[in-house]
Amino acid sequence: MVNSVLVINGPNLNLLGLREPQLYGATTLSQLESGLRERAATLGIKFDTFQSNCEGAIIDRIHQARGEFDVIVINAGGLTHTSVALRDAFSGVAIPFIELHVTNTHAREEFRHKSFLSEKAVAVIMGFGVHGYYYALDHAANNVNSKK
Repeated sequence: MVNSVLVINGPNLNLLGLREPQLYGATTLSQLESGLRERAATLGIKFDTFQSNCEGAIIDRIHQARGEFDVIVINAGGLTHTSVALRDAFSGVAIPFIELHVTNTHAREEFRHKSFLSEKAVAVIMGFGVHGYYYALDHAANNVNSKK
């Protein structure tokens, strides 16, 4: 049973709702987090969020999540396609995680087609806009087996 979920957002996701709304929509990160908190409350799970534009800070938060959260949902932004260190952080903490993208990265530039995370993720959700976060939270709460 999953009791807790951490949602991590990587670089530039602080601009959600402002940056390229034709791709990412008009919902701000703050609005999204508020809605996710409400959904987590209805699911009866502990929930927190974290956003950073710095790879090291994201890795530190993944490390800190060990023993605190059952599942991580991560939209690593551009780090998805470049960060072996982020992949290694997930391997090191052994927390199941769901990789999430607002857009369908396979329908975009070729450099976005490769993910360093997908192979290790328990699920990948992409192309559903911010609704994907709700799908990920629901999936985490109901379908991911926690190691606890």
